[in-house]
Amino acid sequence: MKILKLLKEDIETVLKKDPAAKNVFEVILCYPGLHALWFHRIAHWFYKRKEFLIARIISHIVRFLTGIEIHPGAKIGRRFFIDHGMGVVIGETAEIGDDVLIYQGVVLGGVSLSKGKRHPTVGNNVVIGAAAIVLGNIKIGDNSRIGAGSVVLKDVPEGATVVGVPGRVVLGFTQQQFQILEHNKLPDPIAEGFEILIKEINRLEERIKKVESLEGITTQIDEYIEQKKKEIEGMFEDNK
Repeated sequence: MKILKLLKEDIETVLKKDPAAKNVFEVILCYPGLHALWFHRIAHWFYKRKEFLIARIISHIVRFLTGIEIHPGAKIGRRFFIDHGMGVVIGETAEIGDDVLIYQGVVLGGVSLSKGKRHPTVGNNVVIGAAAIVLGNIKIGDNSRIGAGSVVLKDVPEGATVVGVPGRVVLGFTQQQFQILEHNKLPDPIAEGFEILIKEINRLEERIKKVESLEGITTQIDEYIEQKKKEIEGMFEDNK
């Protein structure tokens, strides 16, 4: 009965967290993230009993079938959901709390060759966006959000939102935005940095042009530079 209750909870979690899920049968038959989780529990059972080869064979087969690689040693809590899932990698000493949602391409990896704890510990109610990479023996606090494509190398406080490479905590989000990670509203620190540099370069160019005008100096490369600069500025304008 306990197993049936757990399986039902897993299915309900998918229906709750994925608006594309239409019914129970679709979830059971067509969600690789769910299949990977169910087989991971079996592999983890063997792993805890030091049947390492059997555990790895199970996880290897599931990796081939789903594109999701979860080491049998990883500890995963309840109501865990991998949406889409292709390319997800979860390391041996990773620990994941309850009500965690991760998207395709997420890596919970290690940065050490030591046999001890070398993978992340993810708290409860955490969302990790697509292609985000979380490395090392770090802690991701409860109710935190990690934006798509971020690279996280340091601890993340509870309730924080992290974006960028390397990941940085960003402020100014409403509670509603914290509850659902709206990737289109996340800032891009790298793009913002380049935008500041472009403005500073424009200011310096204006000063140089004034000096050249006073001294009667001209350069043939000015037109080429101006054209390239407009192309780069256009890229940032398209992303706004």
